[in-house]
Amino acid sequence: MMSLLATFEQSGISVWVRETPSIFAFPFILFLHTLGLAMLAGISVGLDIWLLGAKSRPPRALLVGVYRIMWIGFGINLLSGLALLAAYPAKALTNWVFFLKLALVAAALWVLEQTKGELLVATGGGTATVNSRTRILAALSLVFWAGAIFAGRLLAYTHSILLASEGF
Repeated sequence: MMSLLATFEQSGISVWVRETPSIFAFPFILFLHTLGLAMLAGISVGLDIWLLGAKSRPPRALLVGVYRIMWIGFGINLLSGLALLAAYPAKALTNWVFFLKLALVAAALWVLEQTKGELLVATGGGTATVNSRTRILAALSLVFWAGAIFAGRLLAYTHSILLASEGF
């Protein structure tokens, strides 16, 4: 396993992301990851907080656009996350916190789709209905996003291996 990680971290893309002094390498990829996080988790958290305190019903047309932006954010996060993973594959893939983060993101995305179904599919008319299930999903979403963000930040401090080629 470690030899495979060592081989991958010596690939052109891995070395470029990790070692190029250009602002368009690691710093820009990290910026994109943060931008995607804001578009996905940030908007989701805002929507969740609104759903928990909703007294009015959201217009469906607005929600469709909001979900589209969140999924664009996910795409940005997926691509930038893969680039960050390429830079330090052993750091992430040998750390249980990385897998916890992925599991929490997957759970948050599942809840996002369940909430979308509650708001856009299950009700008729031009506005969505906010019911108790929707509020439970919103609360779960807040927990999952908070956990995923916390786990993501912990990755910088919990690794025991930075580069497989340097040994451990």
